[in-house]
Amino acid sequence: MDYYAGVDLGATNVRAAVATDDGTTVGIDRRPTPRGPTGIDVTEGVLRTVRRACSDAGIAPESIVAAGIGSIGPFDLAEGTVIDPANLPDSIDRIPLTGPVEKLIDSDEVHLHNDTTAGVIGERFHADRNPDDMVYITISSGIGAGVCCDGDIMGGWDGNAGEVGHYLVDPRERLTCGCGHDGHWEAYCSGNGIPNYTRLLAEDDPTITTDLPLEDPDFTAKDVFDFAGEDELADYVIEQLAHWNAIGVTNVIHSFAPIVVSFGGAVALHNEELVVDAIRDRVSEMVMTNMPEIRVTDLGDDVVLEGALASALTGGTGDRRRL
Repeated sequence: MDYYAGVDLGATNVRAAVATDDGTTVGIDRRPTPRGPTGIDVTEGVLRTVRRACSDAGIAPESIVAAGIGSIGPFDLAEGTVIDPANLPDSIDRIPLTGPVEKLIDSDEVHLHNDTTAGVIGERFHADRNPDDMVYITISSGIGAGVCCDGDIMGGWDGNAGEVGHYLVDPRERLTCGCGHDGHWEAYCSGNGIPNYTRLLAEDDPTITTDLPLEDPDFTAKDVFDFAGEDELADYVIEQLAHWNAIGVTNVIHSFAPIVVSFGGAVALHNEELVVDAIRDRVSEMVMTNMPEIRVTDLGDDVVLEGALASALTGGTGDRRRL
């Protein structure tokens, strides 16, 4: 029997799973992502997690014939490394992945994707229709997308395709994104951006009443959604978020003509009615091409790990015909 491995490398946790050739998971492990001091320490953490998942499955790592990796970025695909990851300590400049995993499993079939690309591979693999045209969008601490167009997974020459969170949505450019540029979708609607946007709207109209803890350094996007229906400012913010989200999603639809747009990420998953339903209602009036199905992933927080496994099983495609 052949075995396959999937790895989800995030800023907080690294997870690995082992599956048989029919996609049945037989081993899994999860550990906190090492905080350095160097990228090699993170690499060792990934390899250790894969070994433990193999041990849980009762196999040696050399029994793995292919692996998929869904990871934080950005990438240097030529070297198979993560370079200067934003949410890890500054001392971590490069995280080698492809080569060390190839050596561990004694196979050169290792597919490296950013996390949202792994997400669309998982969504495609598990969808009833296994569609050739779909997009997976995560709205979490940041915003990004994985794209499958005409059956091809769009990774980009450097592995960094799908950075839709950096679409310019606000021509007034009133908020600065974490990337350093202004007016980006992510600056307004991501989990990290929503608190800043809320404070900006409060400054714009001091007559809006609110009980939101705007001055609390621990004020988060969750506070805004928790006050929905009970706080004037929270409701106004959520309405404006729907506006920017609809612009971003409309741009995605016009760019890639997906049949399905699937959402994940903490902001979308925990606030489906206020975020995804609101997008669906607005986008239907803005799209001039065919309107796709807009849904929330059924895979929850496992979408990247499932996508990494699906990548290993299908040669990096999520196409079930490749099984």
